[in-house]
Amino acid sequence: MEELMRAALLASSGVSSLAGSRVNFGTHPQGQPLPALVLNTISDFEGYLIAAPDGMFNARLQVDCYADGYGPAKLLSRAVQTALSGYSGNGIQGVFHVSSRDSREGGSNEADRPYRVSLDFTITYSI
Repeated sequence: MEELMRAALLASSGVSSLAGSRVNFGTHPQGQPLPALVLNTISDFEGYLIAAPDGMFNARLQVDCYADGYGPAKLLSRAVQTALSGYSGNGIQGVFHVSSRDSREGGSNEADRPYRVSLDFTITYSI
């Protein structure tokens, strides 16, 4: 699922025009430019029937959109939402946007604190 979601974002012209190939899981490499996306799997679990797994999985994916300003972070978040909300294919049955929140990273130097828009998606998939 992780590889498929990253590939879907990289294939989106809206996302790639803003973030290029800067779509990573877990962290954004230090010293690399912004804007960029950082993806984190928040939860991932297999569905069950009474006696056995049903072969379907449900996951929650957080996509953090980082930029040097609030406007560019928000613009990137809109491109991500367009690319992923309602997405299906390649074993992905459906991706659905469930929440968003805006924030700014901590730190002592105001000028170096990037803006962040976080999006949460639920994903139903099979492997």
